[in-house]
Amino acid sequence: MRINTTLLGWVGVVLAALLAFFCTDYRLFQLTLMVAYAIAILGLNIVTGFNGQISLGHGAFYAIGAYVSAILMDKFDVPYWATLPPSALVCGVVGFLIGLPALRLAGLYLALTTFALAVAIPQLLKHPVLEHWTGGVQGIVISKPTPPFGLPLSEDQWLYLFSLGVGVVIFVLVRNLLRGRIGRAMIAIREQPLAAEAMGIDLATLKTATFATSALVTGLAGSLGAIAIQFVAPDSFTVFLSIFLFVGLVVGGVASIAGAIPGAAFIVFIPNVADQISKAAPSAVYGVLLIALLYVMPTGVAGFLRAVTNRLFAKT
Repeated sequence: MRINTTLLGWVGVVLAALLAFFCTDYRLFQLTLMVAYAIAILGLNIVTGFNGQISLGHGAFYAIGAYVSAILMDKFDVPYWATLPPSALVCGVVGFLIGLPALRLAGLYLALTTFALAVAIPQLLKHPVLEHWTGGVQGIVISKPTPPFGLPLSEDQWLYLFSLGVGVVIFVLVRNLLRGRIGRAMIAIREQPLAAEAMGIDLATLKTATFATSALVTGLAGSLGAIAIQFVAPDSFTVFLSIFLFVGLVVGGVASIAGAIPGAAFIVFIPNVADQISKAAPSAVYGVLLIALLYVMPTGVAGFLRAVTNRLFAKT
């Protein structure tokens, strides 16, 4: 018996949309952040999971996307929804420029290079030259979007549904990309780069384009995150953000599109769970929970569910 994953996915989208009418505003805020992080993890998965390039700096692209949206809204009164394409475009260009020198690097060397980017970006955002635009250490405060057309929704309900809609579009587009010729070429480079090049795949072009696409998706996530939080500041985008995104990638499942969702849920909700378990040492509890999950699910949540499903339906 074969499961119709497409139908299952759309059922999940409908159920997720219905949560807007049953959850408190605070819970909807958390779910909105979860959608943003899921998109960011998806972007990281494109370059790391499907193309094999290890990146520990995607928090930098998330920060750039967040700041582009905040600056456009604060300085130029651009509507929140209209800031998403420019944020994605800017991050795509930055990702392309970062991807060019990264062609000479691989493995741990590329990981350290992207890690350095994540360390540098918060300091650059505080620099006096950019302070007029970025607000320096004080950051930028933006207003929460109101529901359009007089819809009978609260601000949190509308923002969650808007973010969910953007997330669905991004996931569908990325899924189609990765399941097509380009996606197969990415995987070929990850598995056997020499064989892929012998088959006529342009490694330099595809690797650079992959990095740009990955940054574009992550920057879009940063825009949604900024709009949800209504505030951006350099200290909100430390290197720990990149590490958390990488944790979400591994927890959800490397090279799994759907795995970005449980990965995002982990980095949004588990810190709160750890804090409730122990007020004195929440980080220790978080670490124990992470180790336990990876011990039980070494291939991530998506890999675990796939294995369980295959075993159950293999008996029918």
